[in-house]
Amino acid sequence: MEERKLPVGIQSFEKIIENQNIYVDKTEYIYKLVHTDVPYFLSRPRRFGKSLLLSTLRAYWEGKKELFRGLAIERLEQEDPNAWQTYPVFYFDFNRANYQENGALNSVLKVNIEEWEKQYGKTTEDAPLGTRFGQLLRAASEQTGKRCVVLVDEYDKPLLETMENRELVENNKAVFKGFFSSLKSEDAYIRFIFITGVTKFSKVSIFSDLNQLRDISMSMDYAEICGITEQEMTDTFMPEIDALAEEQDMSRSECLIKLKKEYDGYHFHQKGEGLYNPFSLLCAYADREFGAYWFETGTPTFLVERLKKLQFDPRRFTDNSIFATKSELMDYRDDNLDIIPLLYQTGYLTVTEYDARKSAYILGFPNEEVKYGLLKSLFPVYAGNVGATTGNDILTLVKYAEDGEVEGIRKVFKALFAGIPYTTKADPFEHDFQSVFYITFTLLGQYVECEQHTYTGRIDCILRTKQFIYIFEFKRDESADAALKQIEDMHYADPYAADSRKLYKIGVNFSSETRQMTEWKVEG
Repeated sequence: MEERKLPVGIQSFEKIIENQNIYVDKTEYIYKLVHTDVPYFLSRPRRFGKSLLLSTLRAYWEGKKELFRGLAIERLEQEDPNAWQTYPVFYFDFNRANYQENGALNSVLKVNIEEWEKQYGKTTEDAPLGTRFGQLLRAASEQTGKRCVVLVDEYDKPLLETMENRELVENNKAVFKGFFSSLKSEDAYIRFIFITGVTKFSKVSIFSDLNQLRDISMSMDYAEICGITEQEMTDTFMPEIDALAEEQDMSRSECLIKLKKEYDGYHFHQKGEGLYNPFSLLCAYADREFGAYWFETGTPTFLVERLKKLQFDPRRFTDNSIFATKSELMDYRDDNLDIIPLLYQTGYLTVTEYDARKSAYILGFPNEEVKYGLLKSLFPVYAGNVGATTGNDILTLVKYAEDGEVEGIRKVFKALFAGIPYTTKADPFEHDFQSVFYITFTLLGQYVECEQHTYTGRIDCILRTKQFIYIFEFKRDESADAALKQIEDMHYADPYAADSRKLYKIGVNFSSETRQMTEWKVEG
């Protein structure tokens, strides 16, 4: 059988079709979009198919009918005599530049202008870039007899990259305001506008100048426009799923369950289908391995530092306590202290439930790739020096637990709390106490069975490996004896009375004053 070609990292629709790569047909959405006259905006996380969508729109508006042979839109357009005409397309790709330097955004816009001038003629050279763009729109329309198509990919990259530089981000907003104001003033020459980004920054003129802009980021009609549904996955990639299952010594059903846990779970409407991350899915098929592909392509350093600065309680990620309204999720202000909209738009949180009474979304991790990836990034920020070379890392702790090395476990927990960065906030220890243990035991749960419950001043946790069971009770400002008594009084060990595994009861006490583990007692 001829080898099937996976489009890993390919964002060009034309290249995918010409190379005979596998393509998940999204052209029914293209058909719906192009038969309207309103400008559109779509927000999706990075590497989620936005660039491919824009590339597909470009091919449609350039009249490249041959690329769409056999796809849904070919059938939908077959009765329309006006379909597949060629329009002048102005395509902005903000992915390719580094915007950390002054003037970088202006340079990118100027290069675009100069390229289009080769096709449609010179503009007024000393005029502002926005004015020159307006002149090009008019010239293109007059020369072709068709109104123009404007496609803007990842408009927000120049803003997201400069968020830590207030002066530069404000400058880039002003550049956008001047440049894209022509979209409003030259509206008579424009047939279609589509803008994509990770975030929708409110108060950016690219939006405020387009009065009829339709934001479809949380629209039911377009909830599955990017990403891959379960049906699309099984209809399109079953040979790849079987090859992955064989490589991993799994059955097909086991492989499908693992794929779902790792990469599924994105929802962009309360009634929308769950979506798989397309980048991670394709990489898993290509490598025939389960990896944190999406997460590893972009370390969320800014988000992690902001979460720590805000003293965000990481337990909220998994306890259904993060609520947000639709308007809060769809607009982002860079001066907003609420980090939840940014976590949602960047793909670290997704819609998990909808509270109709409150008209509010409940947010959580979409899948295990994101859950463990983000918590691993938070671990050193909350717990200090936990790198592999320190011996205080999660995998070392897993090995101690699997080998029954109680003293090794004690040393890791003692080091974790000795390494917590000091903060001057009033009584910070309860937050640190709960956060470090939540992250530690959640990460342990990736490798061993783990249950944890947290309360003010105490935590109980049960770890189960193939040979050992550990029942922990962690106290704050009490004693290890009190912790062991709690284990006894609450009958935590009773369910394991007939279990053949070795059971350890471990009572631990921490001091708020010294911020250290002061007692550790083991029975077993």
